[in-house]
Amino acid sequence: MPQNAARPESAQGKVPAHVAIIMDGNGRWAQQRGLPRLEGHRRGVETVRTVTNAARELGVRMLTLYAFSVENWNRPPAEVGGLMRLLEFYLKQELKTFVQDRVRLRTIGRTDELPAGVQRQLRRTITETAGFTDYTLVLALNYGSRTEVVDAARAYAAAVAAGEEKLNDSSWATFSRYLGTADLPDPDLIIRTSGETRLSNFLLLQGAYAELVFTPVLWPDFTRDDLAAACAEYARRERRYGRTTEQVRAPVHPASK
Repeated sequence: MPQNAARPESAQGKVPAHVAIIMDGNGRWAQQRGLPRLEGHRRGVETVRTVTNAARELGVRMLTLYAFSVENWNRPPAEVGGLMRLLEFYLKQELKTFVQDRVRLRTIGRTDELPAGVQRQLRRTITETAGFTDYTLVLALNYGSRTEVVDAARAYAAAVAAGEEKLNDSSWATFSRYLGTADLPDPDLIIRTSGETRLSNFLLLQGAYAELVFTPVLWPDFTRDDLAAACAEYARRERRYGRTTEQVRAPVHPASK
């Protein structure tokens, strides 16, 4: 990407409020350089810092990063252990910065199944940043959309059985309150790095109307300019939500506001 990649404001003035990223390519980045896979993950952590700052500079209000999926437990134990140690180290290192920059940390996923040390550091960081409202970083940890739906369906069924919900009044607005993202806005833009073109069980329901951008750039090489370019691509698109182009572009009369 060119160093002077356009800011998203340059196209129609639209900046995605919520960007979600599937951070892919750490292992391939390392293998291309003859390095251990874990070195690619370490380099990926540096990119997380870069992109978190870049998103704030570009006017993005919320950034969700797919950090560890429910399927990632199937990787070699040594790699999984290394990833967990990196996660705990990252949280410890970044806490002061989060507080200084007023970044709120949130998580989605079955975090109660993560190692005890990671859970402790997550709780501490979430607690100490809970009062910040300008910018939110969401880490998807031990997350998968299918698992999330199963958990939500179980909780919703229990609420119906307890008389707290009425089955004949069910709707997306009702059911979505039982998802891990209940109090979070849906993503406007989902980016996947590394050239793969699938969502890999990530925010499948919440991303129903998200714009998708797939880039060949491996995650450790992903820069501020790459993020700005993806946001500019988002700004060029027309989001219709089932309507026609004519309806979207029709002038809004004062009486109808």
